[in-house]
Amino acid sequence: MRPDIVDLVLPAPLRDRLAALATVHPRPVTDFGTGTSGPGAGGVDSGAADARGTTLPADALAATDILLTGWGCPPLDAAVLARAPRLAAVIHAAGTVKGHVRPEVWQRGIAVSSAADANAGPVVEFTLAAIWFAARRALGGAADYHRGLLPAYGDRRGADGAVVGVIGASRIGRGVIARLRAATAAYRILLADPYVTPEQAAALGAELVSPDDLCRAADIVTVHAPDLPETHHLLDARRLALLRNGAAVVNTARGRLVDTDALTRECASGRLDAYLDVTDPEPLPPGHPLHSLPNVLLTPHIAGAQGTEVQRLGAYAVAEVERWIRGEPLLGAVRADELARIA
Repeated sequence: MRPDIVDLVLPAPLRDRLAALATVHPRPVTDFGTGTSGPGAGGVDSGAADARGTTLPADALAATDILLTGWGCPPLDAAVLARAPRLAAVIHAAGTVKGHVRPEVWQRGIAVSSAADANAGPVVEFTLAAIWFAARRALGGAADYHRGLLPAYGDRRGADGAVVGVIGASRIGRGVIARLRAATAAYRILLADPYVTPEQAAALGAELVSPDDLCRAADIVTVHAPDLPETHHLLDARRLALLRNGAAVVNTARGRLVDTDALTRECASGRLDAYLDVTDPEPLPPGHPLHSLPNVLLTPHIAGAQGTEVQRLGAYAVAEVERWIRGEPLLGAVRADELARIA
């Protein structure tokens, strides 16, 4: 992982837990191509006798049973695997593994785990906050207040009865639905997902509809689909035009799911509000219109675990190492056949 996050993801208590389980290479490997060492992704040798971190061979991969990876890990391709004959598990202390785990990893039977479950909680909570603000049209109210205008009580909007359309029954999408159901506000929840049946949607507490019907009916559309070729610009100009006046778009997933140019036009007209933690491109260039629109809230990809929360990812990963060593199933296991459907 990147050197600037090692201590955040794996603070001293978590490193002590690792040291009680296995020999942890004292200088984490970051350059798999040359075998050099430095701050970065950790190599764990669970077969060595010394649990205090005895220095491993110069090429740490040759003695590694488990790779504990994070943001910035180099690709685990065939060349890397050829130098890691003992490698049996890749435990990722972050969300998606698509950036570094190549098909060869699964082809060799290496177990793969992700801490996406640990990262989902903060994203769900961030999304709920955005939905709550959107339901009350907080951005428009704040802009009016800045101009000295106070809304009459008859003009104020609450969350009761708001229709929330959830695109994607991912772990985060399902978490959002569950929290909306438990909220004090009486939301109506719609769901669009091609892999979910009406019965499954009902069990989640949502009504299954098509993406077009969702856009026509929703006051708030929140996006939780994976970034795949078929989901590129899932909310394009045509679908954004289906949204009613005053509706809001919430995106805490990936910027490519929404047509930025089309959304910019809709927001600039005042017809739609937007709460965007991700954009396409990311980051948006200085001077982009979305930066200055009063009905748009832009945040710099902070919905996931941040600051002290990041150690949740490390704790999840260390617990996965414990499970693997005990021969137990990995809770965050990622299978190759899931890649086409997950983030």
